Amino acid sequence: MSDRIFGGVGLLLAAFYIWAASIIPTSFMDDAIGSRTFPYIIGTALALCSLVFILRPDDEPHWPNFANFAEILFAAAVMFLYAKLLPVLGFIIATFGATTYLGWRLGSRPLGAVMTGVGASIGIYVVFHLVLGLSLAKGPFGF
Repeated sequence: MSDRIFGGVGLLLAAFYIWAASIIPTSFMDDAIGSRTFPYIIGTALALCSLVFILRPDDEPHWPNFANFAEILFAAAVMFLYAKLLPVLGFIIATFGATTYLGWRLGSRPLGAVMTGVGASIGIYVVFHLVLGLSLAKGPFGF
């Protein structure tokens, strides 16, 4: 039953997405395929995938127990806090904290999670800020 509900929600979302794509105004500098083509493709793919969920549902899933569900909610809260604290702490510190916690909860040992946090935060900073020149949130230390 849950697959069919998921498929129905996906089908409604696809219909809304295709409708929203249909009201995109065309520009006088329109290219050969138009500005609506890619959203139509995405909406159609979403509709087809949703139909698969409706027409060929899997067996009922085994939902997590309360402790596992609470851990999932806490991980989502960490991601929410990451987004809120990113401008305050800066990219490197906020990414280190979120990556370390999530890595630990996904099964890494604490030292491994810290090393992953350091490597991921500094590595992503180097690639996106120093190499590609993209602007990332600066914290109290200027990085």
